[in-house]
Amino acid sequence: MIEFRVASEAPRAAVAVVRHPPPPYAWPWFATFAPSRTKLGRSPNFMECRVFSRRIFRPLLALALIGSAGVLSAGQALAQAQNQQIAPDTMAARVQGCTACHGVHGEGTDNDYFPRLAGKPADYLYNQLQNFREGRRKYPPMNYLVTYLSDDYLHQIANYFSQQRPPYPPPAKTNVSGTTLARGSQLVLNGDPSKNIPACSACHGKALTGMQPAIPGLVGLHSDYISAQVGAWKSGTRHAKAPDCMQQIASRLSDDDVTAVAAWLSTQTAPANPVPAPAGSLKMPLVCGSEPQ
Repeated sequence: MIEFRVASEAPRAAVAVVRHPPPPYAWPWFATFAPSRTKLGRSPNFMECRVFSRRIFRPLLALALIGSAGVLSAGQALAQAQNQQIAPDTMAARVQGCTACHGVHGEGTDNDYFPRLAGKPADYLYNQLQNFREGRRKYPPMNYLVTYLSDDYLHQIANYFSQQRPPYPPPAKTNVSGTTLARGSQLVLNGDPSKNIPACSACHGKALTGMQPAIPGLVGLHSDYISAQVGAWKSGTRHAKAPDCMQQIASRLSDDDVTAVAAWLSTQTAPANPVPAPAGSLKMPLVCGSEPQ
């Protein structure tokens, strides 16, 4: 039964309750929330119906808006993706994280501490990438960059840069004295037997372009970079695979020797054909762990 409450027009009059059978169209759930109009206003059941409907409608509206926004966003993303060109899957594209600092072709930059990679022996480049990954060389951006790269991928990067042949920049001008340059020339070309220091050219070649498969060239490098690397070996912050021959040599060099070698090397012009010497063409004065014996 549905209760219809009728109020008299007299103020504060008693409310009469008149009971009628439900009409044929009234379902049981409708009886709960059916609006009963009176001259005094709407029934509590009607207000509950309105509140109930709002509680249901607003979340549904929010869901509908979110869903439509998601569909719109997905549609926009798809349209943008279709308009964008897909980058080619080439090594040149993959090594853009390297070329940002080392130059488009690995030729190096004006920054003294970003060396030339192009044309260096592939095994040398691979060894350095591995040294950064294993912590034998410490430079946070490089350590982070190669942390999760596999040996195979490091080989691919090394092979790519070893095959690049951009021109060398003109040699740098130096402010060091002639005496310092002469000392640098002596150490690079002849060494210092009194200190048991072999010549740089004994391992890096007469043209200073390195030797296959893992000895780097020394031309085309900034003096500050050379000083920093030799200094890192002297201080023990840079390491290579044992036996670490460069650490042994660096420990015998004075600070003035390091300055002299770095200054003289930075003033040298690259040869016309700056490729590494063939493997085994030089007899190594020391055993180096990074160079196959």
